[in-house]
Amino acid sequence: MANAGRVSMRGIVKRHGSFTALHGIDLDIAPGEFFALLGPSGSGKTTTLRILAGLEPLDAGQVMLDGVDVTAREPGERDVAMVFQSYALYPHMTVYENIAFPLRMVGTAKGETDRAVKDAAAKVHIDHLLARRPGELSGGQQQRCALARAIVRKPRLFLLDEPLSNLDAKLRLETRVELRKLQRALGVTAVYVTHDQEEAMTIADRVAVFMDGRIVQVGRPQDIFARPATSVVAAFIGSPPMNLLPADLRDGELRVAGVPLPAPRMAGRDGPITLGVRPAALRIAERGLPARVYLVENLGDTTIVDLDVAGQVIKLRTEQAPNVREGDHVHVAFAPEAMHVFDPATGQRREG
Repeated sequence: MANAGRVSMRGIVKRHGSFTALHGIDLDIAPGEFFALLGPSGSGKTTTLRILAGLEPLDAGQVMLDGVDVTAREPGERDVAMVFQSYALYPHMTVYENIAFPLRMVGTAKGETDRAVKDAAAKVHIDHLLARRPGELSGGQQQRCALARAIVRKPRLFLLDEPLSNLDAKLRLETRVELRKLQRALGVTAVYVTHDQEEAMTIADRVAVFMDGRIVQVGRPQDIFARPATSVVAAFIGSPPMNLLPADLRDGELRVAGVPLPAPRMAGRDGPITLGVRPAALRIAERGLPARVYLVENLGDTTIVDLDVAGQVIKLRTEQAPNVREGDHVHVAFAPEAMHVFDPATGQRREG
């Protein structure tokens, strides 16, 4: 089982009438990997997960698990377990019965079921709640019950569809850490759907970024953050996400809103570009881009300053409380190496 849970999806197409939900998805996930499908609502990530689980038919393509074609197999024949956003617990059953349900469905012996249920419940810290019903549990406890039910069969693939979205912010952070530790302890492959990029960036080994039914970038979280493949990915990843400004490149000189700025050597022809700069790379300086302070958001340990640059609002993030107030006229600057350059027509990254 140590090397089980390899996923390969090829050319996955899914249509709903005239609407194409997935445009030829290709995906490879290694055994034991915690892999996140990240994207905004309607980008195709949950549909991809459901196709992987066998819950949704596909119009074209192939799903392989551990080198075996499972495209036409029913969910029960795939050895995968799914945790839904709604938890999907049986209200009339106790926690024990909910966790035991998958084992009873396949005729597991009573003694073996009992051991497996108690072991799974202990792993997610709900072994003291086995006699309760879902209605007597908090949201976090219901979520743990759903997780225990998923891991009790020791599946080769663990599929999670926005499993933390119904929890409050504090519990979400705690459960996120526990989920990652649980996945490592089990050594199981996990595929995790989320629209929360911070969640994906903190717990996934690798991330596939979905936009409009396509995967636009796959990589380790830190690599996607450092080198977004397109301006759309750049505008989605990061908190706050990258600032994107129209700019112009002429004879090695960069102009933003008509102001010349120092530019690194950049590949590609002269002409319009989209300039990307992370909020943390901006600073208030003696000279640079003229801006007006639009809003100061004090978040305690950090401050976000919203700045109006030639009619466009950009965000600066700093850990020092800046000495500025709304309405102040300031200049913003950034190091040339902090710049990201994108093609304004295609959105593709331009390498320097």
